[in-house]
Amino acid sequence: MEWQRWIVSNPKVKLGKPVITGTRIPVDLILEKLAAGETVQDLLAAHPRLTEEAIRAALAYAAAVVRSEEIYPLPA
Repeated sequence: MEWQRWIVSNPKVKLGKPVITGTRIPVDLILEKLAAGETVQDLLAAHPRLTEEAIRAALAYAAAVVRSEEIYPLPA
């Protein structure tokens, strides 16, 4: 899944937060709603411009961000 075509950041849209391309729906909103127990169908009903592929892209983006984190262990 290539999330890059679905997720964009533009300083003029939502202060540069990552959003679904062509919308103002931020990735973090999608993640929060899924974490709160909403279903994909709930999200699609609440946001008609959203697609299942865009939701999967938001999840893939989140995974990529976490994967790219660098951990610096603190000395004991």
